[in-house]
Amino acid sequence: MRRTARRHEVNPLARPRVPVCVLTSTAGPVLTAGHAVDRYVEIGSLTKVVTGTALVRMAAAGILALDDPVERWLPEAPATGISLLHLARHTSGLPRLPPGPLSRRDPYAAFDAAALRALLPRLDALTVGPPGEAEEYSNLGYAVLGAALRSAASGASYAELVDEHVLRPLGVTEVAVRPDTERRLLAPRWPGGRHRPWTMTGAILPAGGLWATPRAAADLVVRLLVERRFGEPAPSWQVAGGLRWHNGATRHASLFTGATEDGSWVLVHRLGADPDGTDRLGVETLRAIRGSAAPAAPPGAP
Repeated sequence: MRRTARRHEVNPLARPRVPVCVLTSTAGPVLTAGHAVDRYVEIGSLTKVVTGTALVRMAAAGILALDDPVERWLPEAPATGISLLHLARHTSGLPRLPPGPLSRRDPYAAFDAAALRALLPRLDALTVGPPGEAEEYSNLGYAVLGAALRSAASGASYAELVDEHVLRPLGVTEVAVRPDTERRLLAPRWPGGRHRPWTMTGAILPAGGLWATPRAAADLVVRLLVERRFGEPAPSWQVAGGLRWHNGATRHASLFTGATEDGSWVLVHRLGADPDGTDRLGVETLRAIRGSAAPAAPPGAP
């Protein structure tokens, strides 16, 4: 006879429930397990939307051009054929991550401005393909783009340039690089306490280091995708049929947001949960808003 494993009773309260925040175009906030609309959370790669929007706005102001080569603003880089627009569209040919081993505990802590500058002279050797030919999702590419934007903005900090070109014109507040610690909301840790966030204030910041309250992130989505206050949305957004969307994930936070052409929108943020599940919840919520006309689930992207 096969031995049957002994079953142990599991206390459902022993592990923390997943904090979830769901904001939509049709109803008030849905919050579980202590999530909140007015606490700062990591928004991961939704930061790329802010960076890409800053690029488009700076181009519209004549500060730079979308087709500027990287080396115009980062002269340490060789001529690669990579433009700022390639970086924004993930078609630069640069790999997903900076080269070299990354710490499992805090993978981007050592990737500071000096580390990025050290990579620039060999940018041509890092590419995995010619620019403009294929899409390769690249956090490294957005780190390079952020450095180029700072150079074009006469050395302004990333926080200063996105505030000037994106956040203030949109009237969006509660977006920050370093929010007050008492206003941060972090994932619960079993059996107690909170998980520490990654260090993302260095060169990786333009790719995924911003914090925002969920209500501010929703304001950003609505004003960019629904109200179109800046016109055509930036090339940072992912597109699936009539859906523009983006998601983001750090180790302990994940987000999905998107809007359709009829003005329906959703933003889901979860703490300490599987990012794929956050994507699914976001798409299912959008389907529920729109009925059977909602587009198919988009492919996952970090």
